[in-house]
Amino acid sequence: MKADPADQRLLLELADCDGEVLRLTHRRGHAPEVAALAELDVAMRGYRDETVSAQIAAEDLDREVRRLENEIAVLNTRETKDSQLLNGGTMAGKALVELEHEIAGIGRRRGVLEDELLEVMERQEATASQELRSQALVSHTETQIAEATAKVDEVRADVDASAEVAVAKREKIRAEVDPALLAVYDKQVTLGKTGAGLLRQARCGACRMEIDRGTLSRIGKVAPDEVVRCDECGAVLIRTHESGL
Repeated sequence: MKADPADQRLLLELADCDGEVLRLTHRRGHAPEVAALAELDVAMRGYRDETVSAQIAAEDLDREVRRLENEIAVLNTRETKDSQLLNGGTMAGKALVELEHEIAGIGRRRGVLEDELLEVMERQEATASQELRSQALVSHTETQIAEATAKVDEVRADVDASAEVAVAKREKIRAEVDPALLAVYDKQVTLGKTGAGLLRQARCGACRMEIDRGTLSRIGKVAPDEVVRCDECGAVLIRTHESGL
């Protein structure tokens, strides 16, 4: 196909604008500030999970403390009652010996329970410290997230402003390009490729592939208004004084 050389050169500007829009779009979602915010969000989920786990563990330990304290209280009541019987002087012989054995057994069982209670209370203290630490991390991370969000908003606002300028420039150029030539360019772009590239130093500016001498010689003989495309990537090859043809 044929197209005015000036229109063909406009495709270079159009490709630059498209590239700028893509770069800005990528920056909007992949800026360092965005990555930092994502890392903080992941950390926050971890700290919140740790807090919940500590709270659940604390509730379990509270129940265990209450159970042990109740058992110890029951044993104390039994011991008091048995001691009163023992000291009442109304029992003798085998019953008295059995009661003494029961009181001794109660003392041993209570000692075991008191040791368990001490261990559980120590675990309670450690769990409470873990919960406080997790809550402090959650609070600190919330502050960091607020600051990081503000930075992301600032970056995106700057990107959006630049993208608005680039898109406006792109639409202005598109309105000036011959529709038939623009269709060739757009089809290339829809394939995920660069639509046009400057032929310079025997290379296609779109795919950077070197063009052999025979092809260069053939291109050099083509009329300026003839649309030439790269054999490798299909981009429209734009010929200028830099092409060395």
